[in-house]
Parts: sequence; C-alpha cells; structure tokens
Amino acid sequence: MSIVVGFVPTPAGEAALTAGIAEARLRQQDLLIVNSAREGALVDKSVASSAVLDDAASRARTAGVKAEVIQPPYQYDLADEFLDIAREAGASLIVIGLRHRSQVGKFILGSHAQRILMQADRPVLAVKADGPGFA
Repeated sequence: MSIVVGFVPTPAGEAALTAGIAEARLRQQDLLIVNSAREGALVDKSVASSAVLDDAASRARTAGVKAEVIQPPYQYDLADEFLDIAREAGASLIVIGLRHRSQVGKFILGSHAQRILMQADRPVLAVKADGPGFA
C-alpha cells in the first residue's frame, strides 16, 4: 500500500506534500508523488521542475519515507486520470492541496480537487496552505 500525493509547485501543493510525508511516516507506507501536465501543452504552470521534484523526494527520504515521483501526462481529465493512478497504486490514502477560491469561482468553475473528493473510492485528505488568502 502507498499514499498518493497530488503535487504542484504552489503553497497548496507544498501543504499536500508535507501532509503526505507525515501520513506516510505515520502509516509506515511508501509515498507516490504525482505531478501531471496536460499532454501536448507547451507551457503548464503546474509542472514542477526536476529540481523541485528531486527536493520533494529528498524531503520524504529525510523523513524516513520511501518516495517515488511520477509525471504522467494526462489527455482528457486530470481528476479521472489521477484517481486511476491511485487505484493502480493500491493507495490507502490520497492527499491533495486546496487553494482559496471565491464563491463565484466555486460556482462557475469546476475543480479537479472537488471532483477527486467526490469521486474517490478511497479516503482523501484535503489540506489548505497557510498564509494570505488561505483560511
């Protein structure tokens, strides 16, 4: 069994990584760090650099957690493909970060995090980043 963390290089992604490492250590499970980009996208701000991903894995190892980083491209729907990864990995827990959104943004726009929370067939830990705009 493992814990799957959805990681993006943002405060919410960092909060998810920190929580994922803590949960993996507590449960004595491996950590799968997932950073995904839309296939064919020339620029995607959610894609972490190799250095950032190396640092994420190093933080897990320093905490005594075996970690693997994957960057699978997704073609259609990020939430569906992320949930498929969690199922294939036999994840006991999914960890995602939440970002602050306005009421209008929540109403008008869909959310990958919301879909993961609603459609997951295993427990999901959703964490928020500390700091301005995150309450």
